[in-house]
Amino acid sequence: MKISSHLFVRRFAVAAALAFTMVGAIAQDTKIGAVNVERILRDSNTAKAVSTKLEQEFSKRERDLRGSADQLRQAFERFERESPTLPEAQRTARQRQLVEQERDLQRRQRDFQEELNLRRNEALQQVIEKLNRVIRTIAEAEKFDLIVQEAYCVSPRVDITERVMSQLDSSK
Repeated sequence: MKISSHLFVRRFAVAAALAFTMVGAIAQDTKIGAVNVERILRDSNTAKAVSTKLEQEFSKRERDLRGSADQLRQAFERFERESPTLPEAQRTARQRQLVEQERDLQRRQRDFQEELNLRRNEALQQVIEKLNRVIRTIAEAEKFDLIVQEAYCVSPRVDITERVMSQLDSSK
C-alpha cells in the first residue's frame, strides 16, 4: 500500500507543477485592467459638467422654495407672537391658513426633490453609458482580457482610471 500512495503523491506533485506552470503562462498572457468608477463619477470633467448643468437647471426653484420656507417660518413666528391677542375665530382661521401653506410647501419640496432625483439619475445613467462605451473601446483597442470596476486593492500597474477619465472627457 505504501508504494501506491507514494506513486499517487508523486503523480499529484507532477500534475500540480504542470498546472501551476500552465496558470503562470496563461497569467502572463492575460491583460487585466481596473477602473475606479466612483472616482471618475466624482472627478471627471464630464461628470462635473453634468452636475453644474443640473445645479443651474434647478437652482432657481431651490431658491424659491427656500424663500417660501423662510416666509412661512416668519409667518409662524408672527402668529405665535400675535395669537394671544387675536380673537378665537381669527386665530383659528390664521392657524388653518398657515397649516395649509405648510402642507403646500412640503408638497412642492417633495415634488422638487423627486424631479431633481429623477433628472440626476437620468444624467448619471447617460454618463455611465458613455463611460461603458469608453471602457469597451479601450478594452478592444488595447486587447484587454478583463477590466474590473470594483476591486479591493488595485496595483497602479493595472489601474487604467486616468486613461479612461481622459478619454471620457475628450470624447463628445
